[in-house]
Amino acid sequence: MRFLLDMGLAESTARFLRVNGHDAIHLREQGLQRLLDEDIVSKAIVEERIILAHDLDFGRIVALSGEHLPSVLTFRLTDMRAQNVNRYLVDVLTQFPEELEIGALVSIQDDSVRLRRLPIRRF
Repeated sequence: MRFLLDMGLAESTARFLRVNGHDAIHLREQGLQRLLDEDIVSKAIVEERIILAHDLDFGRIVALSGEHLPSVLTFRLTDMRAQNVNRYLVDVLTQFPEELEIGALVSIQDDSVRLRRLPIRRF
């Protein structure tokens, strides 16, 4: 899988993903730490990457777009240290690989993981 990590996550999580066979980049690694959220979403779409973030705005932007991609994993953990994030990340990637490839919003909290397939339908 291909990932784009936002500033709310540690660069070591990108390294962790690469060691485990994924294509992962962190915005800081490319000098893009000041990139606007909308531009980060556009970059993820063009590069076919899944966004990993702590920021809730990415899920909102993608949901409102009505598009199928990019998938967004939002980490809302009490302990946001890389080791803890990585543990949850492995579980989510194991449980939902197909959903992430075709488009989903995933909210990861200490006691729950919620997944909504994209696009989000408005009534």
